[in-house]
Amino acid sequence: MDQIARSPKQIGAALRRRRRALGLTQAQVAKDTSIRQATVSSAEAGEPMQLTTLFDLLTALDLEIVLRPRSKGATNVSDVF
Repeated sequence: MDQIARSPKQIGAALRRRRRALGLTQAQVAKDTSIRQATVSSAEAGEPMQLTTLFDLLTALDLEIVLRPRSKGATNVSDVF
C-alpha cells in the first residue's frame, strides 16, 4: 500500500512500520546497511539524517521514493513542519 509522508516524523514512522512488517529488528537493518543501530533508531524517530542514510534504509527495507505534485491535503508549509 502506498504511504504519503510529508515530514521527517512520517518518514520515520513509515520506515518503522515496514521494518516491523518484514519482521526485522533495528539491529538486523543496521547490520545489513552498515549503519549503527542508534542511527536506525534516530531515523525511525524522525531525526535529521543524510540522504545517503535514507536511501540505504530504503534499499534495506525494499522501499522507494516517488515524487509527485502535492495533493490538496496540506497546502500550508506550517502543516508540513
